[in-house]
Amino acid sequence: MDKIAVLIPCYNEEKTIEKVIEDARKALPDAVIYVYNNNSNDRTAEIAAKAGAIVRNEYMQGKGNVIRRMFREIEAQCYIMVDGDDTYPMESAPDMVDKILHHNADMVVGDRLSSTYFTENKRPFHNFGNSLVRTSINKLFECDVRDIMTGYRAFSYEFVKTFPVLSKGFEIETEMTIHAVSNNMQIENVVIDYRDRPEGSESKLNTYTDGFRVIRTISRLYRDYKPLHFFTVMGTILAFLAIVFIIPVFIEYWETGEVRRFPTLIVCGFTMIAALQSFFNGLMLQNMAISSRRTFEMQLNGLHRKKMSLIYKNSDDNDD
Repeated sequence: MDKIAVLIPCYNEEKTIEKVIEDARKALPDAVIYVYNNNSNDRTAEIAAKAGAIVRNEYMQGKGNVIRRMFREIEAQCYIMVDGDDTYPMESAPDMVDKILHHNADMVVGDRLSSTYFTENKRPFHNFGNSLVRTSINKLFECDVRDIMTGYRAFSYEFVKTFPVLSKGFEIETEMTIHAVSNNMQIENVVIDYRDRPEGSESKLNTYTDGFRVIRTISRLYRDYKPLHFFTVMGTILAFLAIVFIIPVFIEYWETGEVRRFPTLIVCGFTMIAALQSFFNGLMLQNMAISSRRTFEMQLNGLHRKKMSLIYKNSDDNDD
C-alpha cells in the first residue's frame, strides 16, 4: 500500500503533463505518481513515462471510466487527484494530504471558486455553471461544499473503496461530492489558486453537453439519496395541478348541478392518485435508503480494519 498516491487522468495533455509531474514530485517527494492515459493520440503517455510517472491505460473513453480504473487498481492511505492540464497548483497538495492523514477527512476539495477562478477562467458560461451547480447541491443536500466541479481533490482509502462510480464523463466530480455528503463523510475545503490553461492546451469539457449531464446527475442522485424529499416534491406538484384543474369543475357542478367536463374530472382523479402513489413510493424508498446507509457504515468499518492491517504489514516489511 502506498502512503500517498498522486492520480493524474490524462487525455491529450502532452504540453503540460511533464510540468504537472515535476510539480507533484516537488510538492510530495514521497508520493507515487500515476498517470492514466485515456486513449491520447499525442505523446502524453511517452512524456509521462520519461518524467518518471507510472503510466497505465484506460481504453474506455471518459473521465468517469478513468477514475473507476484508478480507484479499483491503486491502494493508498491518501489519494491526490489532479488534472493533467496544469491549472491546479501542486503547492496546496501537502495541506490537503495532512487533512486526510491527520485530521480524519474523507475528501478534501481544492476550492477554486473562492480565489482566482472567476478572473482566470475565460469561459463565462463555465463560471455561471459552476456557481449554479454549487448553489443547487448546497441547497438540496444541506451542505457547504465550496467548489463542486473542481478536479483537484484528496481522498481517504475508505472513500475511494466505497465510491460507486456510475458516471462516465465530467459529471463524476458532482457524483463524488454528493456521495460524500449523503453518507456523512468528513469534507474539508482548501482554497487554491487557479490558472487558466496555457496557450495551445484545449479543454475537453463541453459547456452545454456536459452541463446538462451534470444537472441530470444531480437530479438522479437527489432521487437516489433523498427519495422522500424527491417524491414528496413530485407528489405535491401533481396534487397542486389536480386541485387547480378540478376547481372549475366543482364550481360548475355547484352552480348547475351537472358535470359537463368528465375528461377533466377523470384526469384530475388519476393525477391525484399519482400524487398519493408518489408520496408512498418516497416513504418506501426512504426506508430502503436508511437500510443501505446501515450496510454502508458496516462496510466502512470493514475497510478501516483492512487499511490498518495493510499499514501494519507495510510497517513490518520496512522494519525487516
